[in-house]
Amino acid sequence: MEKKEVVTAKAPAAIGPYSQAIVVGDFVFTSGVIPADANTGIIPSSVDEQFMRALHNLREVLVAAGSDQDHVIRTTVYMKDLKNFDRFNELYGKMFHNKPLPARSCVQVAALPKDVECEIEATALLLPEKPAE
Repeated sequence: MEKKEVVTAKAPAAIGPYSQAIVVGDFVFTSGVIPADANTGIIPSSVDEQFMRALHNLREVLVAAGSDQDHVIRTTVYMKDLKNFDRFNELYGKMFHNKPLPARSCVQVAALPKDVECEIEATALLLPEKPAE
């Protein structure tokens, strides 16, 4: 089965030897997305802003791949401090609110790239192709 690399300037570029996402068949597999501004690389200072930026960046990668948040089937969330779990859930719920909700794992880790508060990855289905008009 063929793999297709996904690249978008609307989300932070890969900072190592990996792709922002890969499409295989009808599936999109994103790499972990951090809350860096795609244009400046600046990381927001507040935890809330970091959570929102990471979710925004994830959405941009999904769209570039031909999917969206409503077609996500699984996410994995890495957080530096699970004391922020409830607040993250509030913000996450604004992006993922259509049923059925994606399956999810959320774990606390000792450190993340660029010392960010969170990193999010997803598996999604491609959007169905629209018939030609």
